[in-house]
Amino acid sequence: MGKNNRLSVSGLLVGTLFFAFSLTPSLMPRDDWMQGVTAGLSLAAGYAVGVFGRWVWDYLGLSTPPARVHRTLQLVSAAICGAVAVTFLLQADEWQNSIRYLMGMEERAGVRILIVGSVALVLFVGVLLVARLFKWTFSFLSYRLPPFIPRRVSQLLGLLVAFILFWSVINGIIFRIALRIADRSFQEIDALLDPEMEKPTGPLKTGSSQSLVDWVDIGRQGRIFVSSGPTAAELSAAVPTHRVMEPLRVYVGLNCAENPKARAELALRELIRVGAFERSMLVLITPTGTGWVDAGSIDTVEVLHRGDVASVAVQYSYLSSPLSLMLNAEYGVETATAVFEAVYGYWTQLPRDARPAFYLCGLSLGALNSDLSFQVFDIIEDPFQGVLWSGPPFRHETWQAVTRRRDPGSPAWLPRFRGGSVVRFANQETGLDALDSKWGPFRIAFLQYASDSITFFEPASFYRKPEWMNEPRGPDVSPELGWYPIVTALSLIADMTAGSAPVGYGHDFAPEHYFDAWVALSEPAGWNAGELQRLRKIFSDRSAAVKSLSSAGRANPGRG
Repeated sequence: MGKNNRLSVSGLLVGTLFFAFSLTPSLMPRDDWMQGVTAGLSLAAGYAVGVFGRWVWDYLGLSTPPARVHRTLQLVSAAICGAVAVTFLLQADEWQNSIRYLMGMEERAGVRILIVGSVALVLFVGVLLVARLFKWTFSFLSYRLPPFIPRRVSQLLGLLVAFILFWSVINGIIFRIALRIADRSFQEIDALLDPEMEKPTGPLKTGSSQSLVDWVDIGRQGRIFVSSGPTAAELSAAVPTHRVMEPLRVYVGLNCAENPKARAELALRELIRVGAFERSMLVLITPTGTGWVDAGSIDTVEVLHRGDVASVAVQYSYLSSPLSLMLNAEYGVETATAVFEAVYGYWTQLPRDARPAFYLCGLSLGALNSDLSFQVFDIIEDPFQGVLWSGPPFRHETWQAVTRRRDPGSPAWLPRFRGGSVVRFANQETGLDALDSKWGPFRIAFLQYASDSITFFEPASFYRKPEWMNEPRGPDVSPELGWYPIVTALSLIADMTAGSAPVGYGHDFAPEHYFDAWVALSEPAGWNAGELQRLRKIFSDRSAAVKSLSSAGRANPGRG
């Protein structure tokens, strides 16, 4: 093997350490395959750091020990790294079970080291080959240019051209083609008609013969949203001591109109047709990337307000939230803004004493787009009642500002902001009503779990410890979780893209926690404490059943 093809000793040493660090817990429990991917990426990142460090050392002309001493140091370092890797592997089970214990999951029997090691090695070799191809391209270009320009300039141009070439291939061809294929696949799934889901016959149902929205064009997620939810009969059984109504649900799919503005106008006309503005409460839901609406976020408020609720959602993508954010992020914002302007504009024209209470709601990417759909100074003269944003992504601007400027002494995973007069936070153990201060007429509520990497990832975690890792930690964050440069960020990215947790943890929100949030946010009248507790138990039991199926490996509650 030629000298240039040898593996870097310094790279292998640092890579081994990064590999070991990747075995420590993150926010989500991992299976062996996901652990292998995380370990492989960490090994490759550590190798790159080691190679770069050695290059800097040589470039600066720093002295090196004699060959015999240098070989001894290498052997000692290799022995130390190997011992660290073995030690960490032996503790991997305990670390993973520390997360599973907090989330009420069964303990794992053991990490299959062969799977973890094989996946990590294959991924490392693949990354190494791509890196060497990049280096060969750079060298080829650099050596071709010196006859015409200075050597250092040729090296700079060679590096720039190689980077542009690789980025164009990865982003412009491979990445975009993959996303387009995914888009078409999700579109085909969205168009499928479930034979068990019949076209509604009630005149107030979206998709019925009287509706302005076609049942086929509404899409799969829209049909699920419209067809599900508590009926008047089910509400009567749940709240037998109160008069109930059939909730109104309006949904407009991507195929229902040509552009966001047209879909927003169609949604408004359908709301007017079914009498949504005559209800006591109107909820504008911004769905996730696939168009999915979390049932727990709307079922709970419909029960609490005895069905006297109208809700509306408009689809902006077929893709899951991460893919939608990468491929057409601006489209989601455009749609959310158009829908808000249409509905809010009509709502403000109604007499204040004869219009419904108006709330916004969104989960994940839906929360992000909902936040960007309006500006506070546009509504300050006639504010709506409030918002409920669950699992806000780390790019959520309002969430970032409030968390950064939180009251002293409050943790980053459950901030207090100006005493809770406008903005409040809740998780699975602390509700929105935990503060003694008065909550104003315009209310912003965040429902978030400390174990949600989509909320708590931050690019700066590559080089510094995030504040949410400080003590005290969230109730669902392992005390064994430590911060390691680069590795922690890679682990959080893996959690975001492929992590899964039981209902009530991570990015999967439990109905009973939505229930608690809506009770505090909307203050439904006519309930006593015993009745509210009984209703909450109904949703809690449903959540426990889903959690049991998920822990047994028969269900995956993630919805995009």
